[in-house]
Amino acid sequence: MLSIGSIVDGKYKILSEIGHGGMSVVYMAINEKANKTWAIKEVRKDPSIDMDFVTTGLMNEINTLKKLKHPYLPSIVDVIDDEDSYLIVMDYIEGRSLDKIIEETGAQPEEYVVKWAKQLCDVFGYLHSRNPAIIYRDLKPANIMLRPDGNITVIDFGTVKNYETNAGETTNIGTKGYAAPEQYMGTSLGRTDARTDIYSLGVTLYYLLTNVDPARNVLNNVLSIREKNPALSRGLDSIIRKCTNYLPEQRYQSCAELQYDLENYERIEPVYRKRQKRKLVLFSVTMVISLVFLIAGFVFRGMAGNKAEETYMRLLREAEKSSQYEDKIELYRDSIDIANMAGRTEAYLGLIQTFKSNDAVFSVEESKLLEKLVKSNMEQLTANREDYTKLSFEIGKLYWYYYDDGTSNQITRSKYSIEWFQDVIDYAEENYENRVMAEVYLNIGLFYRDITMNITEGSDKGSYLPLFTNLTDLINTVAVDENESEIVRLELLELGRAALHQYVPKFKVDGVTKEQILELYGVINEIVTGIDATADITAEKRQKTLDLMPDTYDRIQIEYGT
Repeated sequence: MLSIGSIVDGKYKILSEIGHGGMSVVYMAINEKANKTWAIKEVRKDPSIDMDFVTTGLMNEINTLKKLKHPYLPSIVDVIDDEDSYLIVMDYIEGRSLDKIIEETGAQPEEYVVKWAKQLCDVFGYLHSRNPAIIYRDLKPANIMLRPDGNITVIDFGTVKNYETNAGETTNIGTKGYAAPEQYMGTSLGRTDARTDIYSLGVTLYYLLTNVDPARNVLNNVLSIREKNPALSRGLDSIIRKCTNYLPEQRYQSCAELQYDLENYERIEPVYRKRQKRKLVLFSVTMVISLVFLIAGFVFRGMAGNKAEETYMRLLREAEKSSQYEDKIELYRDSIDIANMAGRTEAYLGLIQTFKSNDAVFSVEESKLLEKLVKSNMEQLTANREDYTKLSFEIGKLYWYYYDDGTSNQITRSKYSIEWFQDVIDYAEENYENRVMAEVYLNIGLFYRDITMNITEGSDKGSYLPLFTNLTDLINTVAVDENESEIVRLELLELGRAALHQYVPKFKVDGVTKEQILELYGVINEIVTGIDATADITAEKRQKTLDLMPDTYDRIQIEYGT
């Protein structure tokens, strides 16, 4: 076990133990130089057990998390193969697990549980939409952290599985009481898929609302929260019973379907359903009448389209003129909501500019809003490949230079941007002016995403020359451009300086000459010295890079003098 106060890998100081399992212990650690707190998961190597199996599960968890980007998921930043254990450095999630909260306070309020359930639908919908789909298979309150801001984070990805249509099945994985029947009944019920996670989500909601732990209590096949507490919502009871149906085909078939009912759970009541039947009769009558007006509708459609265009442009103008951040956001959202206007990119680009100019930070909440608007209107947006390509490029740069979730640095921001620069490559025509630049951004992001694992596997040689080439291209095009914003130029220059400092031995091995290194160093030094910072935040960034430049120069001289 790691000792409190010890230093791991020369930079992570162990502060305290924050959790443990059968073979692992999780510690809180700090990188004092960067003044950043991390969680370190220590998985001990035990020669008495099958470590190949443990290592496979561990690598599965690492490789899965490395590829994911979602506000309700942690990210891995480092993997250390120690003599006696594997050490995984990941985001430190401040807060408490939901099982601990229930132990202390009992059943949770209905409105809290519904909020958490919708967030779980969001994150699992994201996992299930990956290619191939990622099936989590061990959802339970102990694996859900409630952060101080009231939002949740899903942790512990040791049992995830990529869903492949022609693959075999692995059973007996999951936690008793929360695992879906197909996880322990095998192929008689089919393979685990998205509906497996939906089952566990329903059981988790049952526990949160009733304080009856399925892992400690033998429950009936039908999980009804109203049997335990008749005051709870009938609609929510119906949702949970559908989630936990024994047969997968009788459950919700997707998280999107489940999330829709959660958004409307107060309306899913017997009285509501009776009213809906009466409305159906009225609807039939209305349909007959509607046919009479159908032809007239075609006449007015053109007029309505012109009106929508006028309203759209008016709202854009009002948003541009407004000086209030909240008003601008609302006006751009209203523009996107206008019928047949969601595929236009002007409002999305206006939001991006608003996020940047407000406080030079692209926050988690702003990220969630923008991604929700873009992804919910993806079909309309991608109908115009040229405009969507330009929008994706701007979103990629927004993440690269401005994203901040309270823990982000330039390297982690570059990882968040990968998805959007990949979309640029996928949708761009060959003659798109920023196609090459998008490839440069994408390649650098992929380097930082994969390098830790490549180092661990000893397959990193040859990765550093492309990084050097891409950084040189980016600095010689973006950072030298005096018309580019100060914060963009300074963030890029610091990324280049940090790469020179950290990877100079690797650059040397990959064939980068001392002259090439010093030439890039000189360009960085000249540009950062020549920038006349006009704001406190950029002045601070500029000074930080200037202060570190001499150390980087000394490191280059020492390495190439060896």
